[in-house]
Amino acid sequence: MESPCQRIVWDVLPAIRAAIAVELVKCGVSQVEAARMLEIAPSAVSQYLSGKRGYRIEFENEVKRSIEHLAKDLKKGKQVNLVQRTCDICRQLREGDEQCGRSSGTASERRGS
Repeated sequence: MESPCQRIVWDVLPAIRAAIAVELVKCGVSQVEAARMLEIAPSAVSQYLSGKRGYRIEFENEVKRSIEHLAKDLKKGKQVNLVQRTCDICRQLREGDEQCGRSSGTASERRGS
């Protein structure tokens, strides 16, 4: 059985990083600089751009806009809490996903109390 956390680690986070890397390169940032900004290896950026990694999820418009906004902030050199912004995008993506504990019921309803 795959837990929701496994899906996030294996699919969601790489897809978010890939989308940010793609957006940075579209904005004229080099792969090496994108890697530095994202605090990942240049080889990871190369794999994201080639579709070998982080390709399993298509994002809706709101999530795409959040990713574009983060990439623009990074390119402008703004001080960005990358972990927090990535978590925000992940939460935005998972809204309404009951597997991740985001159902509309209260916590006690979800536990069956």
